[in-house]
Amino acid sequence: MDQVCKEPHLDIVVEENEIIDGAKKIIKKIRPTWPLNNLHFKIFTDGITNKLIGVWYAEHYNEMVLIRVYGHKTDLLINRKDETRNIRILNKAGFTHSIYATFNNGLAYQFIEGNILTIETVRDPKIYTLIAKRMAQMHKLKPEDVEISKEACIWNKLEKFMEIMPKKFLDDIKQARFEKLIKPFITLKQNYQILKMELISLNNDIVFAHNDLLLGNILYNQKENTVTFIDFEYTAYNYQAFDIANHFAEFAGIDNPDYSLYPNEQLQKTWLNIYLQEYSNVNYVLENEINLLYFQVNKFVLLSHFFWGCWALIQSEHSTINFDFLQYAAIRFNEYFKWKEKYFNIKI
Repeated sequence: MDQVCKEPHLDIVVEENEIIDGAKKIIKKIRPTWPLNNLHFKIFTDGITNKLIGVWYAEHYNEMVLIRVYGHKTDLLINRKDETRNIRILNKAGFTHSIYATFNNGLAYQFIEGNILTIETVRDPKIYTLIAKRMAQMHKLKPEDVEISKEACIWNKLEKFMEIMPKKFLDDIKQARFEKLIKPFITLKQNYQILKMELISLNNDIVFAHNDLLLGNILYNQKENTVTFIDFEYTAYNYQAFDIANHFAEFAGIDNPDYSLYPNEQLQKTWLNIYLQEYSNVNYVLENEINLLYFQVNKFVLLSHFFWGCWALIQSEHSTINFDFLQYAAIRFNEYFKWKEKYFNIKI
């Protein structure tokens, strides 16, 4: 089996509140020739899972090293060993950045030039054409690593989330908000079982999927006319329609998601046509194939809302990032309940 080479591991812990000092320690090890007293730092604030800082020195911005410090207790949500393996696989296939080093609570990796998407750029035909093709190319990858399960990851992952997500909070104010915003656990559990039965019966393709293609995880380089996917924390084999539906749900944005921006039927079918041409390596796709995938995607979007609702509840208990995870969980569950009847009843 062809091994993907490993990067060095540094026995260093970077404290979330002392990220610049920690970044200097990492740079000292992996870029020993860089002038420590002449470093520039940029803290990125887009993410809501981890802390991210870029480090470079004068006139060498393009050689920036990105240092990601894992969020508090995110090991409950993410298998970090799988994540670094996924980055190695995708870097080798020419899909993303390389890793320079791992450390005890994070990783250092290559900076890739480009702008993260916005709710406007994700709808731009020249950009979404690149995204649809890139996703299809990723879905066609067949990693040789024998440790990777070829089963759809979503059920085990979601069942684990439901097991560990808070059922009540010790803080009375938070508990009152929780009861007001989130339906009882028994209701969520019943809905999960119906959802699982319904979606398994669709027999959708299982592919090597990103599983978290939000706007901040896609970089568009205008000069090169390319898109690059980043952040492979949830990458694993999964249903093709889940990965697409999950991306479509992210058209809403994240800070104040607006689900009226979820792509309409015409935009979805145009996107899916581009995707299927690349995925099946053909110049023409039959209308019934586009319709079938459209039908599957709009059932799987329910699972996307449900999954990230559970994720946000876990984050609301553990994350130190300044973001209203409880409100976000409510927004995602509300979308699930709002569209459940309509999407369950769509017929092809």
